[in-house]
Amino acid sequence: MLAKDERDEGDPLHVLDEDSGTEVGEGTDEWAQSKATVRPPDQLDLTDAELKEEFTRILTANNPHAPQNIVRYSFKEGTYKLIGFVDQLAVHFSQVGNLIPKDSDEGRRQHYLDELAAGSQESAKVVTSETEILEEEEEPKEAEAGSQTDVPAAEVQYNAPEKMAEEESMTPKQPKERKLTNKFNFSERASQTFNNPLRDRECQMEPPPRTNFSATANQWEIYDAYIEELEKQEKTKEKEKTKTPVAKKMGKMAMRKMTSMESQSDDITKVTQAAKIVERMVNQNTYDDVAQADEYRDQEGTLLPLWKFQNDKAKRLAVTALCWNPKYNDLFAVGHGSYDFMKQSRGMLLFYSMKNPSFPEYTFSSESGILCLDVHVDHPYLVVVGHYDGNVAIYNLKKPYSQPSFRSSAKSGKHTDPVWQVKWQKDDMDHNLNFFSVSSDGRIVSWTLVKSELVHTDVIKLKVEDSTTEGLEGLQIHTVGCGTAFDFHKEIDYLFLVGTEEGKIYKFLSTYDAHSMAVDAVSWNPYHTKVFMSCSSDWTVKIWDHTIKTPMFIYDLNSAVGDVAWAPYSSTVFAAVTANGKTHVFDLSINKYEAICNQPVVAQKKNKLTHVQFNPIHPIIIVGDDRGHVTCLKLSPNLRKMPKEKKGQEVQKGPAVEIAKLDKLLNLGQQSPSWSQADQTLGCWVQLQTGWTLSSGPQAGWTLGSRFQVPS
Repeated sequence: MLAKDERDEGDPLHVLDEDSGTEVGEGTDEWAQSKATVRPPDQLDLTDAELKEEFTRILTANNPHAPQNIVRYSFKEGTYKLIGFVDQLAVHFSQVGNLIPKDSDEGRRQHYLDELAAGSQESAKVVTSETEILEEEEEPKEAEAGSQTDVPAAEVQYNAPEKMAEEESMTPKQPKERKLTNKFNFSERASQTFNNPLRDRECQMEPPPRTNFSATANQWEIYDAYIEELEKQEKTKEKEKTKTPVAKKMGKMAMRKMTSMESQSDDITKVTQAAKIVERMVNQNTYDDVAQADEYRDQEGTLLPLWKFQNDKAKRLAVTALCWNPKYNDLFAVGHGSYDFMKQSRGMLLFYSMKNPSFPEYTFSSESGILCLDVHVDHPYLVVVGHYDGNVAIYNLKKPYSQPSFRSSAKSGKHTDPVWQVKWQKDDMDHNLNFFSVSSDGRIVSWTLVKSELVHTDVIKLKVEDSTTEGLEGLQIHTVGCGTAFDFHKEIDYLFLVGTEEGKIYKFLSTYDAHSMAVDAVSWNPYHTKVFMSCSSDWTVKIWDHTIKTPMFIYDLNSAVGDVAWAPYSSTVFAAVTANGKTHVFDLSINKYEAICNQPVVAQKKNKLTHVQFNPIHPIIIVGDDRGHVTCLKLSPNLRKMPKEKKGQEVQKGPAVEIAKLDKLLNLGQQSPSWSQADQTLGCWVQLQTGWTLSSGPQAGWTLGSRFQVPS
């Protein structure tokens, strides 16, 4: 024991650790010493103050790839401006969900289904746990059975199920509590996606061909160029001097329009089409109730006013011409001018659509008033107009902001008096466009478009019969007939009618003493090739058979008749407008004595109706007045009656039915007894003395209410 103690005290190499009982060997001093840090040679030497200084870094949600230098053009300031706000949000996943109240039927149904699913899962878990317990209990029993060899195997097998049943009865089932999911426990999971680098794609093409050009300009060439420029300036000044003040104003306005149109940006021009469609939609919703109305009185027809078309630029100009577009049934052209020849000014050509009553689709202006127009059937974008100054012009709707594409001049044979009517006709043998015009100078001119130039040919010159006077040296001077209206036959191209200021109507090799005043309009029936109609300022409308010199029907409307028009759907229906502001609609198959509709359209004291036209498809007519307004009227159903259906028979339709219907009326007129001269004289005396019109019976188809003229 002493040796052991001495060894323990004297030998420092073998010391027992009292706590652990293990021996501590050599190297204890090295571990006890503090470790020295090794510094790299390029490390900075910082002071304590610098080491204590804190540098804060703030993590933001800004997108590092979002551009910060986006600029957009400001139409208000006219410059590109930097956009301050940039969207930093990057959506990686989004899902649309819905919430169902627990008390609702759907909520209860889903809750019941969830409970059923949870109960089935719990029962499955209980069954699996019981089977595991049984397997664990069977393992030691099998080991005991292996050790006890004296127990037979059959007895063990017999006792096992009895024990299992006893254990099941002893241990009652306890359902486990179902954990509810916390719907508000939301954990945000972020992920960073990799942005693919941008790639540049380049292509190489052949350079465009180049040519070298060189020229020398000497002093004489420079001098000639200056002289040509001065001559051009002098010519323009002379033209401005010869122009009227109205023309100068129009020229300035046209220049301003051109500059304003050029200054508009491309974005505004792209919006025009969309704005036009939206405008039509708004107007259609506004006026839909008006278009659907269709009421009428029994026995009498009515005209329902739908829309009124007017424009501020054509406020003081009369409606001098109306024409529907043959291709687009909602589009019609309106010519504006003046019938007061002491107050002639500018003219306007406007195109309106029934889809947009608030503003015209196309607008053209002219220095002289427009008195007539016509739209080409095969080329509906070409419109020919006749002016008060005797010129004719062709407008192209494909160039809506330009001047007329073609215009006559004094060199090309323009009329010397106002042009009263123009009509497109079939192309000539060389397939050149062709139209005709009639004027107060007595000339009927054929105009042909040859190589972008108007070429004229005088067809006929009207002369008044028995009006020759002898001048100096025995020269015979003929009085010129002033043409006011004309119309071409629907089947015979060379056959046409011409009405004059003297009241006569001229046809090939025949003359009709039609009216006592100027003929305002003549028109062939669209179905019957023998029948035409005329109207005049002598208050009458007359229907003729061109093979007979006397009229078949005469109607007195008690006011100057401005225009007449046949209906496109019936051979016996026509409309007339008068200076007292009324529109008259006749249907000869219903009543051949008087109009079945007399309706005032405008105020009698203020406005006068000038023109009327039927729509080629819809039961609509348009009426123009001398204030520049165009009124659209809808015909009541009894004004557009179709043939009645008979039992067991099909309704016959077509041109043959319309021709037979009008033939029946003409035969009735020809079989009527004629009046004697004494009866006519008596009727004139009664009218002059009392102011009443004698209406006893027709003469060669004259109707009741006819107006007699005192025989010379």
